[in-house]
Amino acid sequence: MTNQSGVQILGPQQREEAWRRLGDEQFDVVVIGGGVVGAGAALDAATRGLRVALVEARDFASGTSSRSSKMFHGGLRYLEQLEFGLVREALRERELSLSTLAPHLVKPLKFLFPLTHRVWERPYMAAGIFLYDRMGGAKSVPAQKHLTRSGALRMAPGLKRNSLVGGIRYYDTVVDDARHTMTVARTAAQYGAVVRTSTQVVGFLREADRVSGVRVRDSEDGSVTEVRAHVVINATGVWTDEIQALSRQRGRFRVRASKGVHIVVPRDRIVSDSAIILRTEKSVLFVIPWGNHWIIGTTDTDWNLDLAHPAATKADIDYILDHVNSVLVVPITHDDIDGVYAGLRPLLAGESDETSKLSREHAVARVSPGLVAIAGGKYTTYRVMAEDAVDLAAEDIPSRIAPSITEKVPLLGADGYFALVNQTMHLAEQHGLHPYRVKHLLDRYGSLIDDVLACADGRPELLEPITDAPLYLQVEAVYAAAAEGALHLEDILARRTRISIEYPHRGMHCAEQVTHLVAPVLGWDEATVDREVETYRARVEAEIDSQSRLDDESADALRVAAPEARAEILEPVPVK
Repeated sequence: MTNQSGVQILGPQQREEAWRRLGDEQFDVVVIGGGVVGAGAALDAATRGLRVALVEARDFASGTSSRSSKMFHGGLRYLEQLEFGLVREALRERELSLSTLAPHLVKPLKFLFPLTHRVWERPYMAAGIFLYDRMGGAKSVPAQKHLTRSGALRMAPGLKRNSLVGGIRYYDTVVDDARHTMTVARTAAQYGAVVRTSTQVVGFLREADRVSGVRVRDSEDGSVTEVRAHVVINATGVWTDEIQALSRQRGRFRVRASKGVHIVVPRDRIVSDSAIILRTEKSVLFVIPWGNHWIIGTTDTDWNLDLAHPAATKADIDYILDHVNSVLVVPITHDDIDGVYAGLRPLLAGESDETSKLSREHAVARVSPGLVAIAGGKYTTYRVMAEDAVDLAAEDIPSRIAPSITEKVPLLGADGYFALVNQTMHLAEQHGLHPYRVKHLLDRYGSLIDDVLACADGRPELLEPITDAPLYLQVEAVYAAAAEGALHLEDILARRTRISIEYPHRGMHCAEQVTHLVAPVLGWDEATVDREVETYRARVEAEIDSQSRLDDESADALRVAAPEARAEILEPVPVK
């Protein structure tokens, strides 16, 4: 592809070169895990001048980091738990991303907090939101505003009149988590990190009593090589314990998986000008605007089954519907749901005295010489978590390392974004696109928009929408394969785009078209094209079937029966 900006791309050629470099070079740091914390750690280490490798068994953000509530927020509810330090830290990170690091990806979002109790609740919540604003929540967004019942209903006419006595408007932020994580990883590659997906850690290398690297296996063809490093960072989230077992070292903490389910419904099913946050008996329920949809969630239940493909059950979906319908004038039904997704939160289950507990929400520990583990935390504070992990890893790096500078390093696409937004009309005329389409591209790629559109040079048909997913242009699928590390149809439909949750067909109607678009880029023959389509359809059918089951065990059995896109992935990795 034509790379107009000179920015590092992650395509098939770079993938081959990365495999060679993994086996040939000596690294300072190897990071295991392509979620937001692993990608953040790779970026942090690379921008300190270290030689870095990042390996991921599946795809960027294929675990927890693509299945969040899409919030990049300070955590208003943590104030009730008196976690002031955590909230202040998260709000600082939110402000950094909103203004400097990723303004093309992190967007302000208006919220309505409905008040349901007279007298005490308004001053109680007002004090909390005031503190939220004072800690940094109102730097780049408006401060709170109090509303009468009528004022709140004007903002959200879809709410029952008897479901609230008033409201408070405040602001937070929203992010496409999978796209953000991938962009963090690409930015790490831009600063010199060797970044490779479909590269599974299957063992550890040792010299005397210390870890000296990892043995990795290509999840596509089963090839194996050894990667040598001064220190390994385990940033695998819910897989932390599995990787820990491979290292044959006693962990300093354990990770418990908690399942969170979200449903996606068309925007016209709820009449509201803002997001809504609702209290439940257990926690809170978010109703988040997402393009032409609402994302509603989440649940919070223990999960002890397959980590790669957590399954949503009918009971999970009913729980969400029951709670949101208790306040809606027009109830949402199962037939209204366009998409469902389930993710696993990596929660700290226990710690030893040796653990370096850097905040209540995440922990980092030097498990053994040459091995550092980090777990817990929340999406918003990924940069702080990454910094903490690399700081601790520095003990095993022989040379002196510089302090973290990632608070000053914009992600790819951020530089020039605000100026390009002001030039939307000009860009639309230049490329023959509607201005709303240019705005959509800017909010996904930022200043890399020219690189994306360059893929259509000489192929104007690529500037047409994907037939059964018209929110996206055909060129976006091509760019995902050519520059963003997508290796399978699933990577494109579920993470580079969000077609799998934004359309009732969940991507099945456009699977064949998208596969043929990327086949020349990825070197697929007709047999591979057919296999990709059938594998994706089997995945979607298994997910839909599992969502009709009432219990986790039967839902999980249906979901795990679907074939894997990555034919050589090991699940779980055998401990030898």
